Order: sequence, then C-alpha cells, then structure tokens
Amino acid sequence: MTHPARRQPFAVNLLLSAMLLSGSALAAVTDQEILQDPKNPQQIVTNGLGVQGQRYSPLDTLNVNNIKDLRPVWAFSFGGEKQRGQQAQPMIKDGVMYLTGSYSRVFAVDARTGKKLWQYDARLPDDIRPCCDVINRGVALYGDLVFFGTLDAKLVALNKDTGKVVWSKKVADHKEGYSISAAPMVVNGKLITGVAGGEFGVVGQISAYDPKNGELLWTRPTVEGHMGYVYKDGKAVENGISGGEAGKTWPGDLWKTGGAAPWLGGYYDPETNLLLFGTGNPAPWNSHLRPGDNLYSSSRLALNPDDGSIKWHFQSTPHDGWDYDGVNELISFNYKDGGKDIKAAATADRNGFFYVLDRTNGKFIRGFPFVDKITWATGLDKDGRPIYNEASRPGAPGSEAKGSSVFVAPAFLGAKNWMPMAYNQDTGLFYVPSNEWGMDIWNEGIAYKKGAAFLGAGFTIKPLNEDYIGVLRAIDPKTGKEVWRHKNFAPLWGGVLTTKGNLVFTGTPEGFLQAFNAKTGEKVWEFQTGSGVLGSPITWEMDGEQYVSVVSGWGGAVPLWGGEVAKRVKDFNQGGMLWTFKLPKELVAKR
Repeated sequence: MTHPARRQPFAVNLLLSAMLLSGSALAAVTDQEILQDPKNPQQIVTNGLGVQGQRYSPLDTLNVNNIKDLRPVWAFSFGGEKQRGQQAQPMIKDGVMYLTGSYSRVFAVDARTGKKLWQYDARLPDDIRPCCDVINRGVALYGDLVFFGTLDAKLVALNKDTGKVVWSKKVADHKEGYSISAAPMVVNGKLITGVAGGEFGVVGQISAYDPKNGELLWTRPTVEGHMGYVYKDGKAVENGISGGEAGKTWPGDLWKTGGAAPWLGGYYDPETNLLLFGTGNPAPWNSHLRPGDNLYSSSRLALNPDDGSIKWHFQSTPHDGWDYDGVNELISFNYKDGGKDIKAAATADRNGFFYVLDRTNGKFIRGFPFVDKITWATGLDKDGRPIYNEASRPGAPGSEAKGSSVFVAPAFLGAKNWMPMAYNQDTGLFYVPSNEWGMDIWNEGIAYKKGAAFLGAGFTIKPLNEDYIGVLRAIDPKTGKEVWRHKNFAPLWGGVLTTKGNLVFTGTPEGFLQAFNAKTGEKVWEFQTGSGVLGSPITWEMDGEQYVSVVSGWGGAVPLWGGEVAKRVKDFNQGGMLWTFKLPKELVAKR
C-alpha cells in the first residue's frame, strides 16, 4: 500500500515543481468557488461541472470545426494489479488533478505533465461487500482537503498537498453490507454523502458532516419509518420520522431492512436550496413479499441541506419488482413555457421513462419513454405514476423453489444506469447514454440475514438487437422528441460531457473516447484509450489552451451481472489510465 505520510518529502518536491510551473500557490476551495464552478473554466471543483450536475462547459475554443486537431498530451497509469472498473470524474484546482481509482485509491497528478504528486490507498478489509465491482466515482474538494468514500463505508479527508490523512470517519457498518462508491459533495459548508448496499437489506441514508473534522451534523434515512437526527454538541436530537410513521407503505417489519440506498450521490440546486438525491431498490427484490409502494425506495428526494428534512419526493417505480431503482441523477434546468419560466429537473430512469419535474415541489410535468422497448408498464398516468402491465411482474414462488419467469424490458441494469447524462444550455437538449436490453426474471423465497445478499430473485440479461445495445440519444425535454441517436455494439456505461463548442463527449466499452456534433449527432472525433471508457469526461482551460481528460478502465456491473450480454464484452481488457488531450494554440482555427 502506498502511504503518503512515508512519501511526504518526495511528494512535496513534486508539488513544489508543479506550483512553480503554474506560477501560483495552491489555494483553498471556497463555497463561492463551488457555486461558481460552471463559470470558471480554469478549474473543476464539483462533480458534474457545477452543483446542478449539468456537465456543460462554456468553453468553445475546441469545436466541431477544429476537433480533428485534438491530440493526447499525456497519460497516467494507476499502476499495480488493482484494475477493475474506473468510473471517476477528475477534479482540477490550480494545475493539480485529483481523482479516485478502483479499490478506494486517490491520486493527485500534475495537470501539465501527468506526473503523480501523491497517492493514497485505503486499507480495505477482506470482507467488503460491494454489489457492483470495486469502483469509486470521485472526490470532493473543500478548503485544503480532498474527500472521498471507501468500499468499507468510511469518509476520508486528505491534505490536498500531501495526501496525508487528516481525519477518517466510519459512516456505516460494512459487515451489514454498507459501502460508499459515489463522490461526496460539499454544500453550504457541509460534506454530504449517501451510502450503497441495497442488495444487502441495509437502510439507505444521507448524512452531512463537518468538513473540518468529520463531526456528524445530520442524518436522514431514506426508508419510511426511520428517525432522522440532527447533532448538536455531539448529541443526537430527533428530527422527525421519514414519512411520518413506520409501515404505512411496507408490510410487517420489512421497512427495517428496506434498502432504498442513495448510492449514486446527489446534486444541489441553489435556486431552491434543495439537495436532489435518488434512492435505490427496495429490499428484497421479490415484490410479493412487500405489497405497497415501499417508500422512499425507487424515488427522487429533495432535502433541506441544513438539517436533512425531506421537502418533497417523487417515486418513479412504486412497488418496484424489477430492481429499477430511482437513483439516477436529477438534473436542474430552466426553460420557458408560454413565456413563463419553469424551474424544472429531469431524470432518465432505469425503468425506461424520462421524467420532467417541477423542482420547487416535485410535481410531475411530463414523462415519456426514451428507449424503444418498455414492457413492464404501458405508460404513465397524469401524475407520472406507472400504469403497470401485471403480466410483466415475475410471479410469487408459492410452494415452488421459484415463481414463474417473465421476460421484461428494460433489464434491471436499466435503460440508463449510473452513467450521468449532460444538458446543453445552447441546444436545450439532454444527451443520454442508454441501453436496449431485456431480461428473464423470476422470484425466489428469501429471508434476511445480516450482511448476506437479500434479493429473492434470479435473472438473465439478454440483448434486444444483434447489432447494438448502447444508444447515445439527444432528447428534447420539452417535447419528448429524440433529435438524434448513435448506436454502439456494447452497452454504454460511461458519463457524458457537452460544451458550448457544439460538442458531446462520451466513451465506449470498446475503448473509444468519442465526440459528436451536439446538433446533428455526427461523430466528429474518436481516440482509442486501450480499455473501456466508463469515466465521465471533463474539459478545462489552462495557459490559454483547452484540455479534455477522461479515465479509462473496463469493469463495473456489466461483466459481473450481464448474463448473455456479458459474452459481448468478455474479451475487453481491464485498465487504469487517465488520458489528457489538448487543442494546441497554434492549431486553433479561426471561428
């Protein structure tokens, strides 16, 4: 294991070199910088290129006319044998890039040269219980610290200059099935994280900590019936039961092991002062064991960042019987309707429907399918509630070992999974990485056992088409129209970036980082990285030149859970590389 405290002199020497190159000392990250992140292309200090998560850059030096001249300038290897899936979005501050790798590692890299400044490896126990590979999706920056979550459900704060541990906090018990894979976030001076573990019957929760010392400030369970708390002088003060009381939408005691983990993390809307989080599947998967809506599973939640109280919720899949979750990102955006300004939020759900909500109150505005085949529901009612096709719900086991199997689309890995979409403020379109697949699914009997898988279902995922699974789509949220699409043979599993230069970037499991014309969908550039691109691309400006970076490294849920689909990707190489490209000044075409 690399331990930064033992390597400090070497790390400091490299860091001083980077500082001399940049011509300025490394400054602390402030609340104001976090809120203004989208307007400062010289740095990226939020996951999502802004707290609202739009993943839109105002840079247009690089555009559809000159992207052919975009070229690699350096690559950094994560090293060692710890490859697996790499899903991080890098951050950049004062010429230093901060990012995570598989197995709960953190790296600081000189953004000009690709030289490693320091590395931190978490000491993970042997009995971690990650559901879907040993991935990590990134860090948060605040003050002089770098924060990230670990696979054994800890929050760790590192000194940004040395990588030395400043504090470490246990968020939950990994032996019960808890873990953390999402990037934490900082809002109004609070460090906020969710947890993963829905497949183990945990109780989902969102918590806020003091970034300076890791002191717990508030916690909000995401399963109906559990008490929320705020902490004053280290003492817990009751702050209301989630949902008001226990068991309203759950039978018996199943709410005590209800899942609903907010495993993807969240975003923040400054205009409404709301945290916007999604929650995962109810536990167990066998829906016949838990009649009712099973709040707040498979939902979007709006929370007060000051105390964690729930202000509104929208449940996309009540009584989820297919592991569709509701965890996918909820992205704030504004548009005009008949001259009226609408404060909206959009999400592309694993269940195959795209939802537009009023983010001031969570009310349903519109919804529509964004994939070609949905069989579990025939549509949405006026409030956005699904109209179920009961023939597509897997049967109860009864006295048999398993219930009747059904074929349903989309598959449980979703019409869109974790990989974040992007919203372009110029085109008004969302760019959605999606997949066309279905599954055979059946229910089985199950009983809860602490720390053991709590599914009660079996499944086999199958492609719906011979020539493609992945589809990058451009979607108009005001009309539901698909403006263009680009097909990919393997499933898409990486994030999306869009820019004022009329560009859309995303990666493929086949190893390509690709760029498209944001208006027409024409592919205008690609580069082979050597392994599947699952990370979220970023772009920034340094020394008057525009750069693009992305993490490459195949893994994640598809090869682990993909059934017949996994056969399509079985020969893809794993990896762990950070690639950086730039458009040199001398090759910038006149616009």
